[in-house]
Amino acid sequence: MKIISPSNLTVDFGSKTLKPHESIPMLRREVLDSFLRFRAQSSGAHLIPALVTHLEVPSSSTEPYIIHHTSNNTKRTLAVDVIIGADGANSRVAKSIKAGNYTCAIAFQERIRLPEEKMEYYQNLAEMYVGNDVSPDFYAWVFPKCDHVAVGTGTVCAKPDIKAYQRGIRERVSHKINGGKVIKVEAHPIPEHPRPTRVRGRVALVGDAAGYVTKCSGEGIYFAAKSGRMCGEAIVKASEGGEKMVSEEDLKREYLREWDSKFMKTFRFLDLLQRVFYGSNAAREALVELCGDEYVQRMTFDSYLYKKLANGDRWEDVKMVLNTIGSLVRCKIVEREMEALKV
Repeated sequence: MKIISPSNLTVDFGSKTLKPHESIPMLRREVLDSFLRFRAQSSGAHLIPALVTHLEVPSSSTEPYIIHHTSNNTKRTLAVDVIIGADGANSRVAKSIKAGNYTCAIAFQERIRLPEEKMEYYQNLAEMYVGNDVSPDFYAWVFPKCDHVAVGTGTVCAKPDIKAYQRGIRERVSHKINGGKVIKVEAHPIPEHPRPTRVRGRVALVGDAAGYVTKCSGEGIYFAAKSGRMCGEAIVKASEGGEKMVSEEDLKREYLREWDSKFMKTFRFLDLLQRVFYGSNAAREALVELCGDEYVQRMTFDSYLYKKLANGDRWEDVKMVLNTIGSLVRCKIVEREMEALKV
């Protein structure tokens, strides 16, 4: 990966620190989702192609939930004992159980098919751009997607201006994507923090529906898959393989507490990092400067790849903190001097 600062300082991130068995895959969701559906079906799941319209919540702990859905313009219902809401950031399941709202970012991207010689540059490379011109509080990207690239950006605080920031990232990478053809335009809401309620009654939320997207990186696929698996295993365990009705306390104990103990510290730490480094161009310059350090890269990749805060060397950690403070101060001074020259 390359990380590019507001002044176009570029750092190669990972080329020296990734071990031979380590890699970060880039996924196409339409391919991944189809694969997952097929695998679920081959393992015994009954798939119902339909649109869920609303959820009827029972008045007692022994009555079923009624899922209302439409299939081929026909209204249908389905009675179930337990529900896992895995229906994304705009989850209707979450609304049905009054799970509360969360702040959402907006992610906007264009999929662009490049000429062969330009696509070759991105075959094994992802790029991350930071700067007020591409996002006031997040980052912009160029990600390879097999036979094309995804060029996009995201923001929380300036969602109405998302197209202006998209123009910004296109300008930053114009020489790399000239001659490319836009084949798809996408926009998605991205949760910024977990929902206030993630389990109520016999309903549990997972993935984006629960708000499991990390700050700084905006990653959600791993946490969606992991939370879905943990929740499914919790239901199997609490129901004794389907012999007993699960309760809200079962879901909280077997799923929610286990999830929070494994991942909540990571979410809070990345929230702190975003507050420190994504607030100004001076802080972003400091971030990219720090990313040139091999120890910083190793700690970052260990935490990212293995989804837990890495245990480092205490002396190196002290030096990293001091270097961080020094970079932040130095970049802030440079920014002030540049502003003074403009005046």
